[in-house]
Amino acid sequence: MTQRSSGSQQTRRHFLQRSAAAAAGIALFNISGTRASGRILGSNERIRIGVVGIKGRGGSHIQEFAQRKDVEVAYLVDIDATQFDARKKYVQEKGGNDPQCVDDVRRALEDDSLDAISIATCNHTHSLYTIWACQAGKDVYVEKPMSHNVWEGRKCVEAARKYECMVQHGTQQRSSESRAREIAAVQSGKYGKLVVSKGYCCKPRWSIGFEPVENPPAHINFDVWLGPAPLQPYHANLVHYNWHWFWDFGCGDVGNQGVHEMDVARWAIKGATLPTRVWALGGRLGYKDQGQTPNMQMAVMTFGDQLLLFETRGLVDKFDGYPAKVTNEFYTTEGMIAGGKFYPKNGGAAEQISGGESDRIAPGGPFGSFLNAMRTRKTEDLNADVEVAHYSSALCHLANISNRLGPEQGFGEPQPKRLGEHPLIGESFAKIEGNLKAAGVDLGATHYQLGPILDFDPDRERFEGNVEAERMLTRDYRRPWVVPARV
Repeated sequence: MTQRSSGSQQTRRHFLQRSAAAAAGIALFNISGTRASGRILGSNERIRIGVVGIKGRGGSHIQEFAQRKDVEVAYLVDIDATQFDARKKYVQEKGGNDPQCVDDVRRALEDDSLDAISIATCNHTHSLYTIWACQAGKDVYVEKPMSHNVWEGRKCVEAARKYECMVQHGTQQRSSESRAREIAAVQSGKYGKLVVSKGYCCKPRWSIGFEPVENPPAHINFDVWLGPAPLQPYHANLVHYNWHWFWDFGCGDVGNQGVHEMDVARWAIKGATLPTRVWALGGRLGYKDQGQTPNMQMAVMTFGDQLLLFETRGLVDKFDGYPAKVTNEFYTTEGMIAGGKFYPKNGGAAEQISGGESDRIAPGGPFGSFLNAMRTRKTEDLNADVEVAHYSSALCHLANISNRLGPEQGFGEPQPKRLGEHPLIGESFAKIEGNLKAAGVDLGATHYQLGPILDFDPDRERFEGNVEAERMLTRDYRRPWVVPARV
């Protein structure tokens, strides 16, 4: 390893001081002189990385890094001690080193010789761990969505820029040349002007049932797992996967699988950041279980004279006509682009798309481009930079905010006029109704939440005239797991 900056010698002490200050409710002070700032890794220098959250998607992170000769998986971090043996053995076999195993990311961040962390934990800890890592001088690969709410996503951007850290988001389609060419064709005007950019997240999401409250198993550090979320009892639907369907920890499927397609939908709208208007409807329909987030949802967002429409349906794959569907479609004044083809309105033959200048895609896929950016220290070498991550994650949160604020509306009641705003909106709602009927749901006895139409200022990242919605842009944090106002 090369000699680290003299300021890095203070990183551990400063980081511990921050943690202690947060626990005591004292204002947090910035860490300065972190070694990531301005430091160039040598071309032959091994990058030392810690994987945080090693079950599920974290296993893929370990595989990607451990097989590379220029990377050392130095830390495995997880709240579940039963995960360590198999993952450690894999690193030993593929990487030839013996990683340290710890249950708290702060223990890894204290190590001045660590270059980066790769985060595959629950949504509610993504931003906090990203910010802590930047403050400790580490680069970050963070799974989607980068944030659990809009405010903390902006804090991630501020931290990455302040500490000059590389932060790459796990929205892998940003590393796809074919997807970039499709977006270029959409934006080229060759196939007409884009009117509606639509995303689908229709995956089987059936009942998770009910699990009893009990003491956490001895091998799980539940306090660390809760992190910034409110203190609450343990039950088996939280650890390890079904936390996605609880508001304190997840964002529903729109922020799980859906953020990938939401990212692509926003990408297609040239120059789009955040919308000026958003509304959503949906609910957890078709069964009663312990989960909270919608399994059926439709969201509509306004970007100038273009709409972003997003459809989430979880009751799929068991009925004719309602298969799983995870994709994007782009509706123009002349037809539709989907799957690399253009389908003209006049019913003519579909054709392969072409045209436009595609965004530069750094080679190596999401993980390889991240490692390369760590060496070049150039944010343009990241295919999904922290600000890209913030905007696309925020769209999922905005949809959920409107949905959660809505009163109940019966499917059998007169439907809101806004469903006629565009034919595709009406079609999307009809698809939700048809899917529910196919699942045997009595629509006459079923209600969904019809969210309010919310005006939003994309520059200030604030709602206009809705105090309740404004409150939901952030959360109350449990000390010491506090996302700081000043990073």
